Amino acid sequence: MTGSLCDASEAGPSASPVESVRGDFVISTDRSRIDIAAVHAFLSRSYWSPGIPEDTVRRGIAGAICFGIYHGGAQVGFARVITDQATYAYLADVYVLEEHRGRGLAKWLMEVIMSHPALQGLRRFTLSTRDAHALYRQFGFELVASPERQMEIMRRNIYLEPPAAGPTGAERP
Repeated sequence: MTGSLCDASEAGPSASPVESVRGDFVISTDRSRIDIAAVHAFLSRSYWSPGIPEDTVRRGIAGAICFGIYHGGAQVGFARVITDQATYAYLADVYVLEEHRGRGLAKWLMEVIMSHPALQGLRRFTLSTRDAHALYRQFGFELVASPERQMEIMRRNIYLEPPAAGPTGAERP
C-alpha cells in the first residue's frame, strides 16, 4: 500500500482517526469530516438504498466505522463497516463518485479498510454487491460457501414505501 497511514488503537469516538494520503486524495475515519448531505445524495439514488432518508444515513454513520475519501476537501467516496470489532463485520455503502472512478480509489479504500486496527482478527467479514465482485475478491472475499445457512430479512424499496405497521404494530420511523 502506498501513501501514509496514521494508526488508531480503537475505533471508538475518542480514538484517533485513521488517515491515509495519496497525492491530492485523503481517506479518513474522522466522522467530523463526513459530508452527510453528499453521502445522502449518493445513497438515495443508489441501487441498494433508493430514497433512504437523511436521518437513516446519519444513524447508520453513528453506528459504524466510516471511511471517507476526500479530494480538495470535497467528499468523493465513502464506505462504512458495521462491526463488533471482535468477531464480525459487514461492509456497506461503498462508493466512489462517477467522475473519480478509474483512478484506483476503490482499491485503495479497500486497502485502508482491510488494514484498519479494529478490523483485524475477525472470524467473518461480509458484504453484498451486485457488480464489484472482482474488486472484493482481491481482498479475500468469496461467494458464500453455504448460502443455505444464511438467512435475511430483506425489505426492498423500504424507503420508497409509505410507513406501515411492523410486526409489533408500531409505525416504522
